[in-house]
Amino acid sequence: MARLYIFLLGWGCLSFSRLSPGESSGIDPGDPVAVRMITVLRVLCQCLGSQARPARPENGDGATGTVPAAAATFAATGTSLLKQLQDYEGDRLETYRELERVLQGEDGSLTSGVVNRLIAEASRDMRAAQDVTDDVKTAASNVLVALARSRFHFVMSELQSHLKATGKVPDETVLLTVGKMARSYALRCIPFVGMTMLALRTMLSQVGSGRILRAICSVVEEWSKGVNTYLCNQDQCPFPRKGVAQFCEAIYPVFHYAAVNWLGFKEEEDNQAVLGAVAAMAEVLLHEERHRECSWELVLWLLHQYQEAPDTSVVTTSLSYVLEMLEGLQAPLTQDTALAISAAVHSQLSHLTKESGLAHKAVLSRCIMLQARIWPEETVTFLHSQLSAESKAGRVAALGLLVPLCHSHALVMRQKLTQVVEDVKLMCKARGWVPAEVTVRRAALEFVRELLSTGSQSCGTWDMVAYIFTEFSQTSGRLAAGGLFAWETQEAGALRALCMDIVGSLDVSLRGMAKLLWPRLLQFVVPAQYSGMLIPLSQCLQALVARRERAGCREEEEEPGAVGSQEQAQLPAPQALLARLVVVAAAPHASSDRAVAALQLLQALQGRIHRALRAVWVTEIPLLLQYLAGRKESSLGSAEWEHRVLKFLRVSLEPIEDKAWTVGLSQELSQQLGSSAPGSWEKLFLYKVLGTVLAACQNLWHVQGQVLSFLQATDPVAEPQAMISVVSHAAESHFHLVLDTLTMYSDNFVRLYFGQTCTGSKAQQQQRMEIAQPFCAALMRTYSAVALCAPKEQLLSRVDKEILGDILRLSRAKQRGMQLKLAVVQSITEVCCAIQAVGNCGSFKLSLKQEAMRTLLDWMKREPWDSVLYGVFQALEKLSKLRPRLSREENRNLLAVCCHAVVSYPSEEQMKKGNRIARAALNTQLLHRRGMQDLGRLIETLLETQGSSACFDDMVHVLKGQLTSAMEWKRERALRVCTHLLDVCKDRHEFRRGRPCQQIGSLVGLLGCLTIDCLVTSRQRAGLCLSYLLEMQDNTVPVVLEAHEIRCLCEELDSPDPNTLVKTSIKIAKAVCKCIPPAQAVGFLRAIVDTLLHVTTTAQEASIVWKWVFVFLKECGKDILAEVPEFLTTLYTYMQRGTNRFFVPSAVSLLAICHREAVVSCLLQAGHLMDSNMIELWRSLGRSTFGIQILRCLAEKLNRAGNNCPGTGSSASEQHSRETALETLAITRAISEVVFVMSSTEQLRQLLPHILPSLLRWASETVGEERLPSAMSSWRQLFLEGRVLEQKPCRTFLLALKSVLEKCMEQKWMQLLMHRAVWARLEDPLAHPEGVSLLTSVLLQAGLISPSLVQNLLPWLDSSSVKLRVAAAAFFDEIPESYRTRRPSERGRN
Repeated sequence: MARLYIFLLGWGCLSFSRLSPGESSGIDPGDPVAVRMITVLRVLCQCLGSQARPARPENGDGATGTVPAAAATFAATGTSLLKQLQDYEGDRLETYRELERVLQGEDGSLTSGVVNRLIAEASRDMRAAQDVTDDVKTAASNVLVALARSRFHFVMSELQSHLKATGKVPDETVLLTVGKMARSYALRCIPFVGMTMLALRTMLSQVGSGRILRAICSVVEEWSKGVNTYLCNQDQCPFPRKGVAQFCEAIYPVFHYAAVNWLGFKEEEDNQAVLGAVAAMAEVLLHEERHRECSWELVLWLLHQYQEAPDTSVVTTSLSYVLEMLEGLQAPLTQDTALAISAAVHSQLSHLTKESGLAHKAVLSRCIMLQARIWPEETVTFLHSQLSAESKAGRVAALGLLVPLCHSHALVMRQKLTQVVEDVKLMCKARGWVPAEVTVRRAALEFVRELLSTGSQSCGTWDMVAYIFTEFSQTSGRLAAGGLFAWETQEAGALRALCMDIVGSLDVSLRGMAKLLWPRLLQFVVPAQYSGMLIPLSQCLQALVARRERAGCREEEEEPGAVGSQEQAQLPAPQALLARLVVVAAAPHASSDRAVAALQLLQALQGRIHRALRAVWVTEIPLLLQYLAGRKESSLGSAEWEHRVLKFLRVSLEPIEDKAWTVGLSQELSQQLGSSAPGSWEKLFLYKVLGTVLAACQNLWHVQGQVLSFLQATDPVAEPQAMISVVSHAAESHFHLVLDTLTMYSDNFVRLYFGQTCTGSKAQQQQRMEIAQPFCAALMRTYSAVALCAPKEQLLSRVDKEILGDILRLSRAKQRGMQLKLAVVQSITEVCCAIQAVGNCGSFKLSLKQEAMRTLLDWMKREPWDSVLYGVFQALEKLSKLRPRLSREENRNLLAVCCHAVVSYPSEEQMKKGNRIARAALNTQLLHRRGMQDLGRLIETLLETQGSSACFDDMVHVLKGQLTSAMEWKRERALRVCTHLLDVCKDRHEFRRGRPCQQIGSLVGLLGCLTIDCLVTSRQRAGLCLSYLLEMQDNTVPVVLEAHEIRCLCEELDSPDPNTLVKTSIKIAKAVCKCIPPAQAVGFLRAIVDTLLHVTTTAQEASIVWKWVFVFLKECGKDILAEVPEFLTTLYTYMQRGTNRFFVPSAVSLLAICHREAVVSCLLQAGHLMDSNMIELWRSLGRSTFGIQILRCLAEKLNRAGNNCPGTGSSASEQHSRETALETLAITRAISEVVFVMSSTEQLRQLLPHILPSLLRWASETVGEERLPSAMSSWRQLFLEGRVLEQKPCRTFLLALKSVLEKCMEQKWMQLLMHRAVWARLEDPLAHPEGVSLLTSVLLQAGLISPSLVQNLLPWLDSSSVKLRVAAAAFFDEIPESYRTRRPSERGRN
């Protein structure tokens, strides 16, 4: 077999060697014999290459192998997969796909048999009519295309055989495979072009619309493109060249048939396929002169298709093919055809939508570019004419088509574009800024971008830079004006971003840019409307400066017009650049990028601004940039950043010794102030910059003149900040000069306005006052600003009399408007801050401190609500820190006025009720919070400056009235203040050293009552205050823990359940009452009583409050002996005035448990009336468990009454007698009330031996007396108030005795006494002894005569009183001898 292959190969080579070079290169690919010969040779070569040959043994052992091994692997895999196809094993689709992957790496190792079987199997599947899916057919087609990589002629021969089959059209898959072959192997298909086109011609008439038509069109299109590829790359083909005529001869019949019969199908898919095929064939036919006329007709037909075809992208692609070929062949177009193409492309671009995609737009632009290359003048003229069209879409399309023409280097194009540029500027200028023109302006900007990117050296081209800035300015102004819809705002923002992007993308590295761009960009730095463009502008200018510095003294080459344009440009002055960039750097912005750009541009332009700035800015600007890099974006709007920029400006001006330059800078700032918007941030900052420049200026005449001119020319109503900023900043270096100028102007103003306020009519006076007040306010603010900016070492010498004195003098207007009041507050505050900023003031004292404080307090008293709003507290706080210190009275007055202003500030509902519409609209809650915070800071300041203890006592004294207010919202606000006060004081050293708080008792009483307030917040704050009080009183660990428990209990005070509130309040009371010092018990009770008297409470709430008193008495009652009298007085006073008086007896009873003797003594004292309240108190004591002890105590007191009497006849003896009479009457009445409610008869009987002698004694002593002595007549009213009309003292004692006996004896004995008229006899002086005898007789019968009773009566027998001896004799006459312990003396019997 090998010999046969060698023989055939040799024969083929011999045959080729006999041909001459010309003949060998001219072999006709259409000759079947030649093609067959080449095919055989290729097959033989492949077979030889695929045969295995013996390999030499490497180690001499004689082993043999096959080479190469990879080829055998490919062959085995391919054979295996082929066998699966032939045996119908597995999935045919996957098998074909696997074969395709194998064949893509196959290098000819498959045998011819395998290849032929594979081609046959794939062809059978492609042509199968049934049982084979389209996916399998496509996979088989792909296998053949992959096999053609190494077996091209085998595959192509198979496909050609199918095309040449007579009588029918090949299967669709076969046709598609033929097209794929041309797409994949275009140059290798060239020899088969003739036979392929010939085969297609035979089947054209048999094809209608549908898939076969589209398949044939695909074949024609791909093969025509392959021919075009061949014509462009003939040198790379190994086979002999073919002429264009041969290709045209084969293609033209197909082209003619398709153009005549197939163009204009109704089905869009068919029409697009035919259009692509015809365009590809026309591209080939254009290479030959005689067929070009048909191509022009095709071009016109394509243009017509724009009106017919729904999808015009295929038409545009076909047109692009044709135009590319026309450009390559340099075939001339008629003017009508050129204009038609331009109009069609322009129309398509005008109606292009976003859905059409950027690809279609790119093809359209390509078409116009090709059109311009073929016919440049007509194309530009047409587009130029469209710029003035009424259609917005037409203008946008024209600008879009001009964009690719900017890069044309043709002379005609460059000449025409100059005029186009001018027309673009006129178009945008004429139509103005309207939302509908945004798309046109965007297209114009895109055109300008492309125009500038060409690197043109024409000045007219670079003058378009001004258009970019103008567009940016107009768009920014429209956005700032507002009133746009959301979509309009979005489009305008996109337009601004486009302008910035164009400037930022300028290529400054192009030749001549330093001369062209520098003057055109630098003039846009200073105008304020272009500040938003500073970032890209700064980048371009920095790059230009760097390029100029690299160039050094060498001038760059430039076009003739460049120098002239630079000379004509009006470049900004150095002072203008410095002023503008400083303002932009300090401007508040959402990002720091603009400030960074301004600083970097300053650094780049330092040589142009002033040569002395280099040494300063080399360190100062990097520091500012470093500061910006480490800060958040919001810091750009802070006063700190402004201060840094102003300081940078001040430091920058110091090395400049040129006075004229600094004066020029101030004049430039004045000009920029004139063009700034009134009230804008920029104008306000320019005032500060001007003041800083004046501070650095060494021309004092100029400084004084500028300061005086601003004082005279400034409108204090519209721009008061102008005067303040300029004058104050100028005072940093020229303090005395500026202050003298300000004082001179102020004196003139006061004489002019205040001197005339008393003359003229009231209307004229009012008008002058209204004019004067804004001036006064501005002058006061200027004085205080000068104080803030003044050098510290110079301030104190002039701040008191001149600065603060002038402020107070200006504030003495007869009528103070709100503007003037606010200025007074701010000025005083700023002056105090300036004094404090000096630091160590030595012995400096502000002599006008009291006057300033009186001015503020008078305002607060008259208008407390407005004072909260306008920050009077801050001014008072600052004043309080200065010397001299306030007196105790001044301090208390200050606190009272401030607390009243905060606590009494009305709620929003009250303001609405008062028809205060403007004020009701304010955020009342915010104002309350602000007032509380300001008052809190003032309190802290006073604690520091006035002494903690004294200030605390004053504050508590002030708060007491507010905490007992009848209005709950006032109490709630007062509790806020109290909470803050106690929170501050509990940690202060003075209180933590163990010094007792003098107000803790009253505070506990007030706060305890508020734990049951109707407001939840008040209850919780009251509990919190009590915990703070506990820590203030004792800071030991157990107390601190109790305070923490109280704070935890505060959360339970928000419960709506009354029982929970009662339990929680009592828990807090038990923890807090233990810390009340005994000396403050009365203060505690008085606070509770005051609260109950002033705050409306229910019976249940009152019961909870009184439980605080009960808890205190139980916990601390034994320690308050010294306070019992005042305690009882307070209780008795409330009992007379209060509504819930029935709680007082319980409190008195609890007190009597600990101090029975003291309570009884206090109740018996002469100051207490025996009214219904006192009766109730005595009866409550009698009903108590210790009632008998109270009665015993009263009996003892009655028994001791009258003892230790001084000698008779003296005035002292008389007074003692009167006091004794009053005392005995009070005791007797108390005994009556106690006995009246007693229920224990046995205990009373035991006490009878002590009570009966005392009562009988005073009855005997006073028997026969009609009334008390005249000196005691006032005490008779005690009885009259109790409706006791008898005037005989004896009767009082007898009534008491009667009530006692009623409790001790049975009823029959009392009836016996009545029957025997004992009480009447006892009251009768003559029958008194008989009455005593009868009484004794009945007592004896009742068994009430006891030895102890007898023993108590025995001393009467020896008494100095005759009445007692007689009564004793009558008693003992009835007593048996057995009851007597000793016999009476003789004197007693007589």
